[in-house]
Amino acid sequence: MNRLILAIDQGTTSTRAIAFEVSPEGAFNAVAVSQIDLAQHFPQSGWVEHDAAEIWRATLQTCREVVRKAGGVSRFAAIGITNQRETSVIWDAATGEPLHRAIVWQDRRTAEATGKLAAAGHEAMVQAATGLILDPYFSASKYAWLLDAVPGARERAARGEVKLGTIDAWLIWKLTGGNSHVTDATNASRTSLMDLKTRAWRPDLCDLFGVPMQALPEIRDCDALLGKADASLLGRALPIHGSAGDQHAALVGHGALTAGDAKITYGTGAFLVANVGAAPVASTSRLLGTLGYAAGGQAAYALEGSIFSAGSAIQWLRDGLKVLSDSRQSEAMAQTLTGNGGVYLVPGFTGLGAPWWEPEARGTVVGLTRDSGPAHMVRAALESLAYQTRDLLDALTKDGAPPLKRLKVDGGVTANAFAMQFIADICEVEVERPAFQEMTAMGAARLAAYGVGLTEALWTAPAEAPAVWTPRMGAEERARLLKGWRGAVRAAIIAAQPEEGE
Repeated sequence: MNRLILAIDQGTTSTRAIAFEVSPEGAFNAVAVSQIDLAQHFPQSGWVEHDAAEIWRATLQTCREVVRKAGGVSRFAAIGITNQRETSVIWDAATGEPLHRAIVWQDRRTAEATGKLAAAGHEAMVQAATGLILDPYFSASKYAWLLDAVPGARERAARGEVKLGTIDAWLIWKLTGGNSHVTDATNASRTSLMDLKTRAWRPDLCDLFGVPMQALPEIRDCDALLGKADASLLGRALPIHGSAGDQHAALVGHGALTAGDAKITYGTGAFLVANVGAAPVASTSRLLGTLGYAAGGQAAYALEGSIFSAGSAIQWLRDGLKVLSDSRQSEAMAQTLTGNGGVYLVPGFTGLGAPWWEPEARGTVVGLTRDSGPAHMVRAALESLAYQTRDLLDALTKDGAPPLKRLKVDGGVTANAFAMQFIADICEVEVERPAFQEMTAMGAARLAAYGVGLTEALWTAPAEAPAVWTPRMGAEERARLLKGWRGAVRAAIIAAQPEEGE
């Protein structure tokens, strides 16, 4: 029986495909993987772009490689997709070719446009409808920018000749040969155009942002049939039966399926998602209301805090400052110090996310002395993960959630034991890292397997025990470090403010 799921994990820095074998008992085992790094383009300060055509080529290549490694397409039952969210693509409906580079979720080019909407008093309505604040992070203002930047795109979109979508919609379009223009409800919930309660596009929001509804994909549940891959691509018309944005897929992968469960993924950015149950919760602490997942005819909602720079801060130390030749050196380098020496790094390279939401902030280092060296910069970058996480957990508590006792984590940075212990210490929680780390791909595979009927339950506990870090820092030391961090954040925000007369 074909019991393999092909999971596509299209991220910010790479495109990956993984074949998961699903046992009759519902256990998932990765049997083949292929990965290709993704080029990022920075045409201006605060602008980040991807080549959507490159993403498609890498997706097809990794899928073909995994199918070959796993013994052929006949062994597969379905495809699941998870993706970097908010990244926005515009393409020609007839040729299937992108009309502009994709605008990446980190991009801040539409800060002025969203700022004008906020100044005009629209944020309360947008947040009540979508759970999201007005910020260039989300897709709607990116769509509008693309429509204006590509000559004739607005007119063509009104005639149905131009399509818009997030990366999941783009990949589904390409996989199905243009037969399916669909998105799943979690990705749609990140556009500022979907009503969070009805899970449908809102005409008034589309009008507000200047995005024609006819260019948008149809919204479906995460475990729904989203289309069938063209048989010429992989050798068989596999159904695409599961899709979720990366953070939502990780929520499913971790099994955080009931109210009170929470996970955080430390990748390029870091994203806390806390399950709040069957109804949306309005945040008063600048967290985001979002859809956790929609599957099995039910929906779970979540509160989310987004950190824009997590692993990317380590990449900057490696590729920009060149104080590291390999990111894995960061743990040993940080441990050469007995403390942080008063040095704090606020990694606002593309602005600050929750709970600050300062799009104009930039990276800031405070506390440097003549004794400061490369190790202090590395340690400050790793410690910033914990401080930013603590800010999110404090905001979650202010919104009425009970204090977490255990935080489920995943992502490349979690291989750094120093960082995980510091997170446990600063956040006063147990930190749990699963034995298998690819939670986003796992979540996509689980949704696809559930949708196609390979499993009766969306999640079953893995056999391997997780790694767990427990807090061991004293309260006075924690308070001292947090005071220093909050002073550094204030400095970063003040530095971003225009001077009088500007």
